[in-house]
Amino acid sequence: MSFDTVEHNRSRQQFDGVSSVWLFGYGSLIYKVDFPFLEQRPATIEGWARRFWQGSHDHRGTPEAPGRVVTLIEQPGALCKGVAYRVSPQVFQHLDVREKNGYLRFSTPMVFDDGNCAEGLVYIATEDNAAFLGPASSLDIARQIARSTGPSGPNSEYLLKLAEALRALGDHDPHVFELESHLL
Repeated sequence: MSFDTVEHNRSRQQFDGVSSVWLFGYGSLIYKVDFPFLEQRPATIEGWARRFWQGSHDHRGTPEAPGRVVTLIEQPGALCKGVAYRVSPQVFQHLDVREKNGYLRFSTPMVFDDGNCAEGLVYIATEDNAAFLGPASSLDIARQIARSTGPSGPNSEYLLKLAEALRALGDHDPHVFELESHLL
């Protein structure tokens, strides 16, 4: 699959007759909310682990020197905490461009902190996309993050803001916090 997934995403879900959709954010969508939303709630999805395995050629790195950003990796029993936003379907015009570097929209069940459930959409960069970097040692990932910068700023800023946002949510993500400790 190519780097640019905008058109592919726009053909994945149809929003005819739908006034709002839940969107699950687990990375920069937690702390960089540059879109309007109708409601915002902490939520968790099951069976997915957050990993810095996706390359960023357009935001936190360049095509010549990609940064690393998070995607979700299937892991039975894992819980991934994030933020759910109830948004107008028109918001995806912006988000599909923002998340174009290999991310596809998938449907996922979410559990809110109060125990209620809802179906939502989540952007996931699967391993078959051209920007997928895959696993590496935490030290190697932290080194790549430390030296990468792109149009949206230093890759280190992404990691540090995500770690701070996860603490504010009361989440302890060992992968993110280990990378943060290497970076610091």
